[in-house]
Amino acid sequence: MISFSFLEMVWALVVATRWTIVLSAVALIGGALLGALLLILRIAHSRILRWGVAGIIVFVQGTPLLIQLFLMFFGVSALGFNVNAWVAAALTLIIWAGAFLGDIWRGCVEAIARGQWEASASLGMGWFQQLRYIIFPQAIRIAIPATVGFSVQVIKATALTSVIGFIELTRTASFVSNATYRPLLTYGLVAIIYFLLCWPLSFSAGRLARRLNVANRTS
Repeated sequence: MISFSFLEMVWALVVATRWTIVLSAVALIGGALLGALLLILRIAHSRILRWGVAGIIVFVQGTPLLIQLFLMFFGVSALGFNVNAWVAAALTLIIWAGAFLGDIWRGCVEAIARGQWEASASLGMGWFQQLRYIIFPQAIRIAIPATVGFSVQVIKATALTSVIGFIELTRTASFVSNATYRPLLTYGLVAIIYFLLCWPLSFSAGRLARRLNVANRTS
C-alpha cells in the first residue's frame, strides 16, 4: 500500500479533473458542430438525406456509449489503424454528442409554428434565409436550456472513457484506490467533484428554462 495523505489524494484527483473538463469541452464543441450539420441535413428538402441522417442518429442513440467506445478503439485498431485512447474517446463522444444535439435542436426547430415558415416565404426569402433570420433565432431560445442540460450528460459520460485507458478523473481514482486501499474515500471524493462540475450546469439549465418560459408567456 502506498501512503497518500488526504491532501495528496485530493490534489491527484483535482489534477485529473482537468482532463475530464478538456474532454468534455472537446466533445461539446465538436458535437455542436456535428449536431448543427445533422440538423441542417435532417430538415433538408431531400427525403434521402433526412432518412439517412435519421438512421445514423437512431443507431447512435440506440447503442450503448460503452460499445461505441470499444468499436472506435478496438474495432478501428483491428482494421490496421492505430488510434490512441485520447483520439478514440474524443471522436466517440463527438459523434455521440452530435447525434443527441442534432436531435434536440431538430425538435426545437420543429417547435416553431409553421406560420413562421409561410410568412417568411411570402416575403421572398429562400430556405437558408428563412432558417438564418426567422427560424433559428426563435429555436435558439428553446434550445439553450436543453443544450446546457445535455452538457451535464457529456461530463458524466467521460467517465466511461476510462475503460479504453483514457486517464481522466475516474481512471485516476482507480489508480489511487488501488494504491491506498481506500475506495470509499476515493470514490466519495470523485462523486463530490462530479457534483461540483455538474450541479451548476443543471441549476443554470433549470433557471434558463423558467426564464424563457416566463418570457414566452409575457410576450
